[in-house]
Amino acid sequence: MTARISLDPPRSLLFRAVSWYSNRTYGKVIDPLRATAHHTGVLWAGSRFELAVGRWKKLDPQLKALAVMASAATIGCSWCMDFGYWENHRHGMDPRKLRDVPVWRESEAYTPLECAVMAYAEAMTLTPPEVGDELVERLRTTLGEAALVELTTMVAVENMRSRINSALGLTSQGFKDRCEVERPVSG
Repeated sequence: MTARISLDPPRSLLFRAVSWYSNRTYGKVIDPLRATAHHTGVLWAGSRFELAVGRWKKLDPQLKALAVMASAATIGCSWCMDFGYWENHRHGMDPRKLRDVPVWRESEAYTPLECAVMAYAEAMTLTPPEVGDELVERLRTTLGEAALVELTTMVAVENMRSRINSALGLTSQGFKDRCEVERPVSG
């Protein structure tokens, strides 16, 4: 599938600034920035929002990563899965946990808490959401209220990201390929 919107937007000062940041941070300009740059207000608001989201620290980062990726997998956003794998791999997360997110129920890689977090992310992502009281209470008791609010909001944020990317036809940019271990050349 190809993008449903041009990834060659007008070159505003804001787009040049976020492109510089994206190149410096990710090694390339990420397609969601290219897509939203067609609307400067959306690009500005989205960029500011993502910077603010990055400062939330009440939830364990690995639990946050699993929730975000479970939501992206439920929606089927290949761009988000590709980027999420790369981003979390470079922060030292177990590659098996990252690979197994789409099949987490069958995997033995996760703790019971990690499974509960991914079940919550999936339940929130369904339309309509199917979040049960028992699961929320377990997470609230285990994580605390501040972390539960952050978890809930992160899943909602990923729903927005994944749905925008999927609707605009954004697919993998090859991030995951950059973190795979190369096989030794046999002599």
